[in-house]
This record gives sequence, C-alpha cells and structure tokens, in this order.
Amino acid sequence: MQVHQEGTLILRSSITAIGSFDGVHLGHQTVMKKLVARSKQLGVPSVVYTFDPPPRVYFKNVCQLTTIEEKVNRIRELGVNHVVLAQFNDEYLNGSVSHFISDLRALHPVEIIVGSDFRFGKNRSGGVEDLSEYFQVRVIDQVCCEKGKVISSSRIRDLLLNGENQEAQSLLNW
Repeated sequence: MQVHQEGTLILRSSITAIGSFDGVHLGHQTVMKKLVARSKQLGVPSVVYTFDPPPRVYFKNVCQLTTIEEKVNRIRELGVNHVVLAQFNDEYLNGSVSHFISDLRALHPVEIIVGSDFRFGKNRSGGVEDLSEYFQVRVIDQVCCEKGKVISSSRIRDLLLNGENQEAQSLLNW
C-alpha cells in the first residue's frame, strides 16, 4: 500500500472511500472490505481518502482513537492499495467545494463511497449532492453491532470514557 499527501496522487481510475475512519472500527472495516472487493471486481485500485487529525478531534478536541500511523497500518491490513492523507487544518478548512472535487478528479474514481452525513468544503458547504454532479456516489448505510446499535467512533469514545473497555474493544475488533 502506498501513502500519499492530499493533492499528490494521480490515477487513471480508482474506487475511493472518503471519511475520517478514526479507530478503523468494525463499521469502517466493513466499508473497506467492500471497497477492496469492488476494486478487484472492477479491476481498479482502491483508495481511502482520510483526514489527519479527524475533523471531530480538530473541532471538538475529543480523544483520537488511533494515531495516524495506527490508522494507516490498519487500512494496510485490510488490503487497500492507496491512502490519501489530507492535513485537516485551517488552510484545508478554507478550501472550496471545487478545490476538493478537483483533488478527487485526479483519482478518476469510477465510484466514491461516503457516509450519509458526509460534508466537505468551507463551512461544510458541499455534500453528497455536489459529489454526485461529477462522480458516481454510493452512500453507505451505518453498520450496527449484534445489539442493533450503530458502530461509530463517537460511540466507542463514549464507551471508553465510561470504562466499558471490553465493549469498545469488541467494536474496534483489533
């Protein structure tokens, strides 16, 4: 797997998943396994486009579940071909919707996978509808655990804060 800084990777085609992926928990693992399987089916490289630090860590100063090195290693273990790391900082936050779309165009995605709440660009002004103007976009459903509850980084953080380490670890599945 190759790791690239945002704006440096150019591909002839790809399938790309975009998200924070903090913790690379069971929900993220499900998405990435589907990404890799679809990549093989289509014969194109798989790309995970992610952020360092994750937006919630940047805005809300919440606990980061994994370092960037851990995140990259976990993504590597799932068989992804490329990871694009966007430095989530003031400069990145002021980027326009068109700038983000331009970065994605360099990857020539045949499909982009995002969560239903995905937002991008200055003041979170871009969303799935903007991506859909330029790309084939697949919005993924939230993944639930055996108890029927959504698996999310926020939920895992709450479990850890409440001392429910065993349940948190089962959702991280590492």
